[in-house]
Amino acid sequence: MTLIEAIILGIVQGLTEFLPISSSGHLVLAQYLLEIDENGNEFEILVHIGTLASILVVFSNDIKLLFSDLKTKKNQSYIFLLFLASLPAAIAGIWFKDYFELFFDDYFIVSKALLFTGLILISSYFFKSGNKKHNIISSVLIGFFQALAITPGISRSGMTISCALFLGINAKDAAKFSFLMAIPVISGAGFLTFIDSYHNFSIPISIGFAALISSFLVGVIALKWLLNWLGKGKFHYFGIYCILLGLLMMFN
Repeated sequence: MTLIEAIILGIVQGLTEFLPISSSGHLVLAQYLLEIDENGNEFEILVHIGTLASILVVFSNDIKLLFSDLKTKKNQSYIFLLFLASLPAAIAGIWFKDYFELFFDDYFIVSKALLFTGLILISSYFFKSGNKKHNIISSVLIGFFQALAITPGISRSGMTISCALFLGINAKDAAKFSFLMAIPVISGAGFLTFIDSYHNFSIPISIGFAALISSFLVGVIALKWLLNWLGKGKFHYFGIYCILLGLLMMFN
């Protein structure tokens, strides 16, 4: 992998981790188009660190407020709901990780997953932003939707935000909950990947640093872009893109 290729893949990760168009599906496509044959696990660790840092920066005020007073029942309840919502993805990642990793080499499955993501995103248009609050039931349901994203081509943010909108939760609250619950999920996924590949880590420091920084910087921009479009009711537009890309991959 060259320095330019690392930057390109970092940009792809930064954009697609937060925009609801599936980062895993786009990394598969980008590596295929660039003809990159690199240890995917090593690269995945680096770009996930970058995108995780993006969440911490964009939602820094929310995180500070949440942990500034852990004695309040409101904050305790919210943290518990975030933990609850993270469990399905954690269980799926531990038990089915090796099985779903096989899908990364199956473009037909990735294309169908993108079509599924697109349909979910478009259907969210018909559910107007409500004023319901997160509770145990909604958190579990959102968690199960997040677990679906272990399949390459299914967007984690697309599934979780759409599910929240289906349940009548405000768009802003849906996004905040989605990305805060991503912190333990992305951290856990990165840790599991590190355990699997730390003994074979061979990416040069310059290439690894370029991938990390590019995914972080673009991740901040993409996250702010998504929040802006979500607030304007344009979230479903991403569904059209996913369907077009899925069809292109399916019949290419």
